[in-house]
Order: sequence, then structure tokens, then C-alpha cells
Amino acid sequence: MYIGRIVSVGRTAEGRLCAAYRVSSRSFPNRTAVLGDKKVSIVPKPGHEGDVFKNPYIAYNCVRIVRQGDVAIATNGSQTDVIAEKIDEGMPIREALVLASLMLDYEKDAYNTPRISAVVDKQAGAGWLAIVRHDGLEVQRIPLEFGRIWYVATYEENSINAAQCDDFPVSTAREACDYILSQGVFAQRKNPVTGVAAMASDYGFELFVQDMKVEAE
Repeated sequence: MYIGRIVSVGRTAEGRLCAAYRVSSRSFPNRTAVLGDKKVSIVPKPGHEGDVFKNPYIAYNCVRIVRQGDVAIATNGSQTDVIAEKIDEGMPIREALVLASLMLDYEKDAYNTPRISAVVDKQAGAGWLAIVRHDGLEVQRIPLEFGRIWYVATYEENSINAAQCDDFPVSTAREACDYILSQGVFAQRKNPVTGVAAMASDYGFELFVQDMKVEAE
């Protein structure tokens, strides 16, 4: 099943919070995730830079770490920066998600692609998922159980509900990245391109990025 982009929040069996993001794409698969200073950006791969003129929504910061390393944000678009800035200014996470969703709305492309967002807060021990579609807006605090992950996607599974969860048998950001790309419930979600994970550590969040390997025919 193709469900497009995916954001998730989870807690490992050891209690480490995690926010993760997966680019899944049929139209623009030639993209990669690039690590920066407390952030990750989605950009076209070399040779495909012109794709941004075909669709302005394909390049953006997908992950930001804010509030002195206590909060990780993962989204599928430019709302990442709005959410990050508002949280860093002291706005409550729920309100920041609502504000960014209302300000930017769904993407005005051929598919009315929803904007999806995930936030985890180490101090509160909590996670949130948000989605704004052409027909509605949802923001929900997620009860982060040990060893479980929750997600919302841009298509098909594009509402926040208890059924969209899975076991989360990982301990590191690298393992979380592998998981959202090709393991568990995500193994049946088609067209993975690149994955990003922000895993809570003793000092902030550990970031890891990984492109999906394309097997030679």
C-alpha cells in the first residue's frame, strides 16, 4: 500500500523517545536527507536540482531540535521551521502545531497533500502527532507506551488513530531509521526513499539519516 510521507513518535523499550520521518514518493524519488546543525534537510540528489521548479514542496527542513535539546520536531514540509521557532519561543507544543497547521494549511499541489507533523518532548515524556488535510485538522497528544511507535501518513492512513501503531524493537537512531524504512508495519508501505530519526540521548537527540538502497535489476 502506498501511503506517501510518514511521521512517527515512539518510545523504545528502554524509554528513549523518538521522532522519525520517511519520504515515500512515486513522483520525486531522487531525494536525500542531509544532516545539519540540530536539523535535517530533504533536498534533491545531485543532477536533480531542477525538480524544485516542478514542485516547490519537495525541499525543506524535515527535522529540527530545539529548546536546548529537549524537543525534536519531524514534518513533511516548511511547517518544521514554524513549529520549531514557536516552541523555542515558549509556546506550548499543542498550540505551536495548531498554529503552524492553520498558517500553512495543506499543500496546494495536484494531490492536496496534507501536512503532517510529529513532536517529542523529553522533559514532558510526551509525543504529539498533527495533520492538516483539505477537509480537516487533527492534533493529538500520544500516550507513548514503552516499545511502541505511532504514525500518521499523507495518504490512506491520514488520520490519527490508535490502530496506526506497531512494536518498536529498536535502541538507536540508526535502528529507528531502518525500521521506518523497511521493517514492521512499514515494510508493507511502498516506495520508501529516505528515512530520518531523532532519538533522545543524554545530551539532546541523536540524529541519523539513511537513503533506501535500490537493488540492481
